[in-house]
Amino acid sequence: MGCGKKFESGNCVADILRDIVDAQNDIVENCCDTGCEQSIGDLLGEKENGNGLDTVPVILYCDCKPFKGFGAERKAKHGHFGMGEIISSFIFRVKSVDKDNCAVLELLLSDGQGCGHDSLKDPTDQVTKKLEATGICITVDLDCFCHVTCLPAISVFNND
Repeated sequence: MGCGKKFESGNCVADILRDIVDAQNDIVENCCDTGCEQSIGDLLGEKENGNGLDTVPVILYCDCKPFKGFGAERKAKHGHFGMGEIISSFIFRVKSVDKDNCAVLELLLSDGQGCGHDSLKDPTDQVTKKLEATGICITVDLDCFCHVTCLPAISVFNND
């Protein structure tokens, strides 16, 4: 049995949080300045020629810890392709999600982060004013994640 007043989902925390949201909504409009809903709204903006935003950067969490993805750049040398240095990122651009909850995520790098010796310990080591697309994509099982943080919508392809 849940411990919230109105809801009995079997999850005490979820039931209480639902009760809190209902109570807050009775008092004042319950909008967030930053969050997934706001970022998606900003991305879809109502401006006639668009707003120049193309990405909602996300941070995913597994076992309550930020997920760090790894990948390597594709390097061309003398007409042959090989592997560049391995890089990591806590911040991603969602490229696709299939019906089986598998997603393709592109690693995003902080402006000036570059490749090479990586000292990222958590997402706060990475976040700056600009994020850059890497073209490095990984495939993940979304059923493995318990939380998502949406950062404010930005442009990674036309950063000024």
